[in-house]
Amino acid sequence: MPLLTESERTEQLSGLKSAGWKLVEGRDAIQKTFMFKDFNEAFGFMTRVGLKAEKMNHHPEWFNVYNKVDITLSTHDCGGLSPNDVKLATFIESIAKH
Repeated sequence: MPLLTESERTEQLSGLKSAGWKLVEGRDAIQKTFMFKDFNEAFGFMTRVGLKAEKMNHHPEWFNVYNKVDITLSTHDCGGLSPNDVKLATFIESIAKH
């Protein structure tokens, strides 16, 4: 999997940044924190993301406490942001709004 080019970063990350994704300082990754009504809602969200990630063979780094889910995406195989990170973040955004 290739790293995102500079033009791809500008084009593909702008919408994610508008949705609250941030570049991680000190590494080539994006991060966002999601808040839910309760643990059940957060766990359901994580389950949906986990199923998609498994199908993509692209797994997020995440941390969960009660209703908070913190997600960091980076492609370890290429050492930074790839199209897979954009694809998974876009999917995450689509289910977090429902």
